[in-house]
Amino acid sequence: MVVAKEKRTSPSWIDVKAALFGFDRAGLLGLLQDLYAASKNNQAFVHARLALGDNQLKPYKATISRWISPDMMRNQRISISTAKRAIADYKKAVGRPEGLAELSAFYCEEALSFLESCSLDDERYDVALIRMYDQSLKFVLSLPVAMRPAYLERLDQLRSRAKHVGGQLHDVLNDLWREADVDEHDNGLG
Repeated sequence: MVVAKEKRTSPSWIDVKAALFGFDRAGLLGLLQDLYAASKNNQAFVHARLALGDNQLKPYKATISRWISPDMMRNQRISISTAKRAIADYKKAVGRPEGLAELSAFYCEEALSFLESCSLDDERYDVALIRMYDQSLKFVLSLPVAMRPAYLERLDQLRSRAKHVGGQLHDVLNDLWREADVDEHDNGLG
């Protein structure tokens, strides 16, 4: 007699939630403590979610910097997806608009500094920078008007710096700036 294999699926959030109902307060705290101790990413998430510490963006910025602007002398590699995931992780943890504006602008600054320092010729890298610049403009323009000028000044400076990198980067960033209609949003950059 042949018995069909039982179909197994990976546990889902529903399974986890059901299992958590069996925990008391001490058990839940112990589980959270173990998760907290398990990784730096978990710690950054908890700190951001609970607004702990004086610089909740620091670990996210460190991840962005490490992976979008690696030390080529130490044979570190680039990982666009890991750098972008830092912003997504922050968004999941707390997602404050000003934090998203800061992290996306920081990503663009780090990426452009890297391009200036090593003359990287990688279309995927350039496209990722362009997409993040566009996203950063959107994050900044969603902020209250009073918070926008400092971020817009940084993004405007990036457009100017892109002239020296070569390729079409400068033109594309200028197009994104115009498409975002930054001056129409009354941002004090006249």
